Amino acid sequence: MELLAVLGCALLLPGLLGEDCPSPCSCWSAGQAWGTVVDCGSRGLAALPALPRAARGLRLHNNSLASVPAGALDSLGHLQDLQLGDNPWHCDCHILYLKLWLQDFSAPALARLRCASPAHLRMKPLAQLTGNDLGVCARLLPTKCLQFFWRDLVLIAAVIITFLLAAWALKLSKKLLCQLSLGGRRLRRSIPKSHKVL
Repeated sequence: MELLAVLGCALLLPGLLGEDCPSPCSCWSAGQAWGTVVDCGSRGLAALPALPRAARGLRLHNNSLASVPAGALDSLGHLQDLQLGDNPWHCDCHILYLKLWLQDFSAPALARLRCASPAHLRMKPLAQLTGNDLGVCARLLPTKCLQFFWRDLVLIAAVIITFLLAAWALKLSKKLLCQLSLGGRRLRRSIPKSHKVL
């Protein structure tokens, strides 16, 4: 019975995986508990393909990857296994995203990667790179992060302005209310009492 269920899933899975699997790569399921494995290893890739978000395993070893675009791995929330070895990593400001991402994801995976260029950093582990090694990196955040920063800054300014306007309106309304209550008292005092009608 379990064999039939596994075979049924195996027959249905290629159609499901084919939609999300990048064309130079192959994808397969390693079981329900493990999830999808995306194998892009030894494909001669010079750039990272669009990766399925549901990937739990990603093999990018033995390619021609020199860097990873900022933000390219952020959507892989289910990733548990990553193979990046045997790529000619170019250690300049463009490698900073991968270094920082790997520090959070897997320190051992980061420790295994080494720079291929520039010449003065050849064979240096990415984990040991410092700001002095990378030179002046003017733009560390991806464009999307900067856009979110400016959007958030505008929203914060709008909230502060709204609070200031609300406080000013409250103060003005209290002042107006006091003036109206004082004016009403004065008006009552100035009206003479009418004579009693018998």
